[in-house]
Amino acid sequence: MAAIVVIHGISQQFRGEHTLRERLFPALRDGVRLAGGDVLPEQVDFAAYGELFRPPAEVMAPDLYYDAHDVAEGYEQELLLAWWRRAAEVDGRVVPPDREVLARTPSWVSGALVAMSRSRFLSRVAEQLFIGDLKQVSAYFKDQSVRQWAREAVERRLAADTRVVVGHSLGSVVAYEALCAHTEWPVAALVTLGSPLGLPNLIFDRLRPKPGGWPGAVKAWTNVVDAGDVVAAVEDLRPLFGSQIRQIRVYNGSHAHDLRPYLTERLTGQAILDGLE
Repeated sequence: MAAIVVIHGISQQFRGEHTLRERLFPALRDGVRLAGGDVLPEQVDFAAYGELFRPPAEVMAPDLYYDAHDVAEGYEQELLLAWWRRAAEVDGRVVPPDREVLARTPSWVSGALVAMSRSRFLSRVAEQLFIGDLKQVSAYFKDQSVRQWAREAVERRLAADTRVVVGHSLGSVVAYEALCAHTEWPVAALVTLGSPLGLPNLIFDRLRPKPGGWPGAVKAWTNVVDAGDVVAAVEDLRPLFGSQIRQIRVYNGSHAHDLRPYLTERLTGQAILDGLE
């Protein structure tokens, strides 16, 4: 088993542990080397649960295609609105929600998607993929079987020698809940990247166990956020989870939420090294 376990976030439904390793290990190693250290492939493992969100295969079945009509009322629309507000706060190119939108006119979802398409966060993401991301987050919090499967995917990867857990996006939520549930795990460091853990009502208040506690036996928690990362709608987690969190702001260029630039950041690499030591 590995000393470092990486837990992916949204939009990884077509990648398993081996393709994640091929894509992400070089970025993680770059960040650690910038911090003055090194890691070997056998020291790192990748917990994969994306298959949960992959449509079942059918002979000659068409690909799923989402548009504004597929953003369900309730949780999905509330999450879209929260991300739109955040996008308008951090990116001047995004028109903010106005009173008409907040009154829930029939076309407000389409307007939100158009407005957010101008943001750095969505500059390279197709609309149907973004809607799929909304549905993945919704499924995790509303479908107990999805939540349990994702947690078990993490539990299978952690062992007595695991010292660092890295959680990106929704993966940071899975990591937090798993660590809270297993206080016996000897994990020294939690590193969260582009985390939505602080988003009220939709994420924070739905955490299990009751939100706001420290994650298990973890000694050091580093939270790394790009200011333009819309998913990390509440950038600073310290008021919610504790002042001892090391809060870091980075700049990922046009890939604000992408895991790879988060991993290549020197301070991310330093947090991983500190956990190993």
